[in-house]
Amino acid sequence: MLQNGKIKGLIFDCYKTLIDIKTDERSWETNKRVSDWLFNHGVGIDPDRLREEYKWKVIGRLGNSDQKHPDIRIEEIFIEICANYAFKKIDPYWLGVETAKVFRTASLRKLKVYPQSLRLLEKYRNVPKCLVSNAQRVFTEQELRSFSLYDRFNFTIMSSDYRIKKPDPRLFKMALDRLGLEPWEVLSIGDTPENDIYPPQSLGMNAMLINDAWKYG
Repeated sequence: MLQNGKIKGLIFDCYKTLIDIKTDERSWETNKRVSDWLFNHGVGIDPDRLREEYKWKVIGRLGNSDQKHPDIRIEEIFIEICANYAFKKIDPYWLGVETAKVFRTASLRKLKVYPQSLRLLEKYRNVPKCLVSNAQRVFTEQELRSFSLYDRFNFTIMSSDYRIKKPDPRLFKMALDRLGLEPWEVLSIGDTPENDIYPPQSLGMNAMLINDAWKYG
């Protein structure tokens, strides 16, 4: 994969590339767990109301963005919900951040690392690497740390940090600038052509689907 020293830096996607994941954010069970947790912390909102409030607040924030491919910070949604439904004095900022993490945990149905990707990271451990992901830092960073993946990267760029998401090529341009390499010296690896192949290629980078990259692990 790094033949003849041409490739001097790697960009990885996260979910469905490094981590296999399945979530169910809309289920009653997910929202019941979050609703119960919130009640214990001074916020009264039933599961059905929570699901609808979350849905429409996300739609509203995305719709009000002037970006072609907008993203949000999920904790801000929960900060609003906590502030609006509190029945006692709370710290809405702290509670919103923690609720985002609880919501994520409640929605998870599967979360595990692909062993093939681990082998790939280990083989190229001395090559500068970064992560560019459509992800919420509020919980993605701790998921990466739980699998001892976070420190394998020189830096991480997550869509929630900038309120834009792939396929916006600006995220890859940020990665390229921070790597300090020429476009042709960088290889992007991911699972989705629309997000992980075409945008970096438009900047002159190399790109490869994760299934093909595993062959080099």
